[in-house]
Amino acid sequence: MRRVDPAPGAGAARPRGRGGYWLYLVPSLVLFLAIIVVPFLMNVATSFTRWSGVGTPTWIGLDNYTKLFKDERFWASFEHNVALIIAMAVVPTIIGLVLAAALFDYIAKRFGGRTASALRAAFYLPQVLPVAVAGVVWGWMLHPSYGAVNQIFGIEVNWLGDPDIALATVMAIMVWFQLGYPVVIFMAGLQRVDPSLYEAAEIDGASWWRRFWHITIPQIRPEIFVVLLTCTIAALKVFGPIFVLTRGGPGSATMVPSYFSYLNFFQKANVGYGSAIATVLALIIVVVTFLFLRVQEGGQERDQESDS
Repeated sequence: MRRVDPAPGAGAARPRGRGGYWLYLVPSLVLFLAIIVVPFLMNVATSFTRWSGVGTPTWIGLDNYTKLFKDERFWASFEHNVALIIAMAVVPTIIGLVLAAALFDYIAKRFGGRTASALRAAFYLPQVLPVAVAGVVWGWMLHPSYGAVNQIFGIEVNWLGDPDIALATVMAIMVWFQLGYPVVIFMAGLQRVDPSLYEAAEIDGASWWRRFWHITIPQIRPEIFVVLLTCTIAALKVFGPIFVLTRGGPGSATMVPSYFSYLNFFQKANVGYGSAIATVLALIIVVVTFLFLRVQEGGQERDQESDS
């Protein structure tokens, strides 16, 4: 039998060059450079100058940073940021875990998936609302004269105007605002958990709390890290709620670094100093992100070692 040679170009497909895929990344790369990298480098350069926003900047070296690390308002603003991390990351993660597990493992089984989905949407609603709208509504509700909260409870409390309770009030609002995000993420993570684990535990007589502690939390650990990381970053750079609710006041009771930077940029016309604050804040966010990722990688390595 004669051997028939394949026609030119027939047979195994030629491997595609990988260089072509980079073309699809060019638009995103250009936007990343134009929107993030270039403004950040300009901000860093401005932080070494004295500049009012007009005219020619004057190079002053590290003077802004020297002043920054001696500024008590700057350090106080970071203390407030730590409180907001608790309100926006730690507390919503804990409550969101319990709510997601209850919706998934209890509500959905006894009242149906539609009821669980409706409750999940209700928890997520604050995330959909614009920050300005939510802040204005809360400002009305907490107004000392005609606010609904004071009217309902028959009290006269200046929730956002009293330096002793303003930060705690903002923290409570941020818990409400942030809670829906972890609920949605955790319920999505629970979809990939093997239902037989819950069934076996229930047959063995494990209570809901034991199933939550020994099955739910270990199985959705990656989602917990994602929620903690993203919410911590959001708390570190929070600006909108502070701007709408308190403007950093009363006094400096709710001042945070992002709003402190804004004040120096636009109200005090001290652009160099505001740039230094923004640069330090950006570096802190990078360091926190790196630490979170290292902790997550360490946890994954330990899990792999225990499995092997």
